[in-house]
Amino acid sequence: MENYYDVLGVSENATQEDIKKAFRQKSKEHHPDRGGNEEEFKRINEAYSSIGDEQKRAEYDNQRNNPFAGMGGNPFGGDPFDIFASMFGGGQAQRRAPDKVLELKIGAIDSFLGKELHHNFTRKKSCGTCGGQGGERTTCNHCGGSGVIMQRMGNAFFQNVVQTSCPHCSGRGFNFKNLCNSCFGDGRVDEGMDLKMNIPVGISDGQMIRAGSMGDFANGTYGDVIFKVVITEQDGFEKSNGDLVYNKFMSLSEFNQEELEIPHPHGELRVKLPKTIDTSKPLKVGGKGYTNERGDFYIKLNVKHTRL
Repeated sequence: MENYYDVLGVSENATQEDIKKAFRQKSKEHHPDRGGNEEEFKRINEAYSSIGDEQKRAEYDNQRNNPFAGMGGNPFGGDPFDIFASMFGGGQAQRRAPDKVLELKIGAIDSFLGKELHHNFTRKKSCGTCGGQGGERTTCNHCGGSGVIMQRMGNAFFQNVVQTSCPHCSGRGFNFKNLCNSCFGDGRVDEGMDLKMNIPVGISDGQMIRAGSMGDFANGTYGDVIFKVVITEQDGFEKSNGDLVYNKFMSLSEFNQEELEIPHPHGELRVKLPKTIDTSKPLKVGGKGYTNERGDFYIKLNVKHTRL
């Protein structure tokens, strides 16, 4: 069992006021909305949920002294964001909706030049028929709307308080009296989106583009969309780090020419052929690759011939 006194940085003989002061200081420091670590913030709130109240602190101390006490989790419940909000004002904290991650395929030429791109995708929006409620709700009588129930286990000397999801409402805190005919209880419906983006010159594989509040509806708000960029072959062109690569398919007659006309996003190039042509080695044109990465332009020679 984790030592919650150590988590808050107080001694085991600390007063409740000292514990409260330590919690306020640490929760401010580690709150995610202020650039802190969310996992550390949860540990701090779990600790305060267990020893910030005299009765719960006594139960926690009993557990620590009992070698058979249950382990793991926060047995006393409470959302860490709610605890923070109640201590610093503002009521219940608004939990942000999760991000929606989508793959965005961009052609090598579009990546090279940069362009305005329209991208269509589907997101979940709040159901207009039921206002995002999913239907007519009734508060669960078993958990009182909390979504959890508390169970005490043990004997007269040592007891564990265990929090479990309410089986009567599946942890929602409510049940449906009538389902919405539009969303059938989900509270959300599909919505088509057409997003206009300005693609920067030289964008690469794996880069991320964030579109704020364009994601799915959840927790009373809209999340962000994170587009993960995938650069694809386009009209024979490929991107390789900062280099632009073109796949040229040659006929046998072109092997005897002095020069080849090669397309390029900035305009056609005339490239001189070497005396000895080795298709395993690409031709290089310096400085004609991605300008933001000072890359080069490579031409891969491939043979394409139809036999009579």
